[in-house]
Amino acid sequence: MNRLDFSSFINSPKSPAIDHWLQQLKPTINSLVEPERHGDLPRWLAALESIPTVDTDSLSLDTTAITTRVQTTDPEQTEALRQSLLALRPWRKGPFDINGVYIDTEWRCDKKWARLQPHIDLRGCNVLDVGCGNGYYGLRMLGDGANSVTGVDPNLLFCTQFQAINRFTKQHRACVLPLSIEHLETAVCHFDKVFSMGVLYHRRNPIEHLHWLHQWLPSHGELILETLVIAGDKAEELIPDGRYANMRNVWSLPTVPLLLEQLQSAGFSSARCVDLTRTSIDEQRQTEWMHFHSLEHALNPDNHTLTIEGHPAPLRAIILAHAG
Repeated sequence: MNRLDFSSFINSPKSPAIDHWLQQLKPTINSLVEPERHGDLPRWLAALESIPTVDTDSLSLDTTAITTRVQTTDPEQTEALRQSLLALRPWRKGPFDINGVYIDTEWRCDKKWARLQPHIDLRGCNVLDVGCGNGYYGLRMLGDGANSVTGVDPNLLFCTQFQAINRFTKQHRACVLPLSIEHLETAVCHFDKVFSMGVLYHRRNPIEHLHWLHQWLPSHGELILETLVIAGDKAEELIPDGRYANMRNVWSLPTVPLLLEQLQSAGFSSARCVDLTRTSIDEQRQTEWMHFHSLEHALNPDNHTLTIEGHPAPLRAIILAHAG
């Protein structure tokens, strides 16, 4: 294998407009997965190629872990699968349980999904997931009835991880494409729902990002926005000087009132916060599958309400808003 292949998703029917849009993007997508674009890509492709080929007997997309099962397990094959998947570390989003190999990812994304799930209806929807990571949420969206999920994330490791998992889940209506927002600025298509989770605080101009999201939705469309915020009843923001929770590229943390104002200025209506949760070290943590420093190392060891820089510890909001 010398490149990632997205053809099964691009060629599967979603809607005429989305299908046409993806065909337009095909040359760009193919150019972004040339092995010379990332020094580690040949190694990741080798790990992908080494995954044992086994037909699964069952699939669960609506459970805590995305799960596949076979009736008969071969210990040697299971270990070979485990080693192939470990070669694609770090695994940030999940968890997954693939034919008996449990991928204990850094984020317990099922916890966030459980907080969001009661507030959204994805049945029959075509979804755009911006900054989607390895596609865990996209598979959960299919499990909740979405017609298709177009995930975009420029990180080629995340694209490879999705394709590794999809060897077993075999979904042609979801994908992680190696596209950044900048790649999508010249071609716009409408989706029923647009997700942007864990992206806004990484954008230098958050208002511009919200305007960008708005243009991908028709008048009846809905935005699902999840982002870091700070506590407060007034329209205020924290602009970190240097790092925030060990992250270099955090530009602005608004209060919820300020975020709602920003959404309104970007053209959204009926914006509301449906969840506000402080991230715990049970939800984001170091594991065998993500062996670098995690949230615990970003918090003040004597006071977990503060980051090591002295800022308020990560607080995450889920906001829903309509385009029209």
